[in-house]
Amino acid sequence: MNLNQLILYRPLKVECIIEEPLSAFLAWQKEPDQYEIDLFHQLLKVKETYAIDGQLFQVYITLLLAYHENSFTLALERKEEIDASLKAIVLSDLSIIYHLFHYDFSCLNPLYQPMFKDYKIKKHMMDPQVHHLLSELCDHLANTSSIEAFYDVLKEHYSTYGVGFYGLNKAFRYDQHKIIPISHVESYTLSDIVGYSSQKEKLIANTKAFLLGEKANNVLLYGDSGTGKSTSIKAILNDFYQDGLRIVEVYKHQFQFLPEIIHTLQNRHYKFIIYMDDLSFEDFETEYKYLKSVIEGGLEEKPNNIIIYATSNRRHLIKQSWSERQNVDEVNLNDAMQEKLSLVNRFGITILYSHPAKDEFLNIVDTLAKKYHLEMDQEELHAQAMIWEIRNGGFSGRTATQFIQYMVNKKVLETL
Repeated sequence: MNLNQLILYRPLKVECIIEEPLSAFLAWQKEPDQYEIDLFHQLLKVKETYAIDGQLFQVYITLLLAYHENSFTLALERKEEIDASLKAIVLSDLSIIYHLFHYDFSCLNPLYQPMFKDYKIKKHMMDPQVHHLLSELCDHLANTSSIEAFYDVLKEHYSTYGVGFYGLNKAFRYDQHKIIPISHVESYTLSDIVGYSSQKEKLIANTKAFLLGEKANNVLLYGDSGTGKSTSIKAILNDFYQDGLRIVEVYKHQFQFLPEIIHTLQNRHYKFIIYMDDLSFEDFETEYKYLKSVIEGGLEEKPNNIIIYATSNRRHLIKQSWSERQNVDEVNLNDAMQEKLSLVNRFGITILYSHPAKDEFLNIVDTLAKKYHLEMDQEELHAQAMIWEIRNGGFSGRTATQFIQYMVNKKVLETL
């Protein structure tokens, strides 16, 4: 393997910006004076895009290694043992990559040296956990002093987190027959959700069973709006990301593609939640039939690494009316009713999220005020919160969050 072949280690399905620096490096090696600026600018673009801590070129090589799917990385993702022959081939490749990673750039223009070594970007849109993971990987690789140590760091990383954009990203969406990474997910954790302890316990227990390969149920979280149903699923993802949990958001109009999505995901070692937010159907919508077949009833068995979590404001997902119950045109009226009720019955677990009582609402307000360092007399805070909830949707976690955000912003403006 030579440096030209190393171009094959560029990431798959990542912004095309990542493919350019290695070519610039090769050109710079041949004609340093002519291509020095281009090399620096190409590396800087990668740094600006990913904002990973570390030396510019080392950040770039780290990204290449973290994203590249091959026999070695995929075997470790599947928790397989690496035999001696494959390890020997990998070490041969890594002997070049290791020396490239530790390349001496002291000959670079002194003007670029400070930024090349220490340039950091404080603000970025990458998910905090993923950003920390990549920064940590880059740091560990930078501290290696042998090819074997370099190999061990990579082996540990691939075994723990996997490889490619499934390994590094938490969340995905389906778009035009492709699964697309979502670069930033709200960083809620279950501890951020005040109250709802029994609901969280059910969700955690089912998710843990799923991650352990035990029998787990599809889950429907239903109830009043603003009570934390969607937030609970985001929090589950953040809390169990390091255990191999991933999430794919699918919209109602995409249900016909569920078999295609499942086929794409079933051979990866991760555990995938197919997430359906605000799920409900009008009486004229028939997409629910695709979902019924996928959940239970089709010939193809749903893989053990895929589960469905959905949220809805409705207990019964398909709209019904009183006129339907008196429909004289439907010969088998009971069959028609059962058709509409059967979807929700295919979720093994249903969890109710209802509006909190007054005391629970004020407890959420107090907890959020403490979290966001809002210093205010509690009696006044509660009085303002009660006025806010009357005008803005009643008792709910969402109302409490919006109130605290308003008060924090108001305090900030008062200090200007």
